[in-house]
Amino acid sequence: MTTTEIAERLVALCRENQYEQAQKELYSDDALSIEPEGSPGETIVQGLDKIVQKGNHFQDMIEQFHGQELSDPVVAGNYFSISLTMDITFKGMGRIPMEEIALYKVADGKIVSEQFFYEVAPAQ
Repeated sequence: MTTTEIAERLVALCRENQYEQAQKELYSDDALSIEPEGSPGETIVQGLDKIVQKGNHFQDMIEQFHGQELSDPVVAGNYFSISLTMDITFKGMGRIPMEEIALYKVADGKIVSEQFFYEVAPAQ
């Protein structure tokens, strides 16, 4: 798959809340995932199993999911980015709207790294 095909497939699956399927289908076995410093949980994990585990941990933190919007991907060479907004009530933290940019690198037809840039807005 090309970078554009991978980017479009990732966005389509994420819009359907099929994050784990997207990871298992599109990520390399040794992919790297980087969260901003200070985010809950591990900020850097490597390996598909650990990325899936990190995603499951994030899902476990959610009390209620109110919605999300994903942009179409912006592709440049072996990289692509998407903008994501989520409205989530976290267990013990209240309702928090989030906005983030995700940057992905593709090599040999798989996502080899993802990095997220975000700040959590105050609860409304």
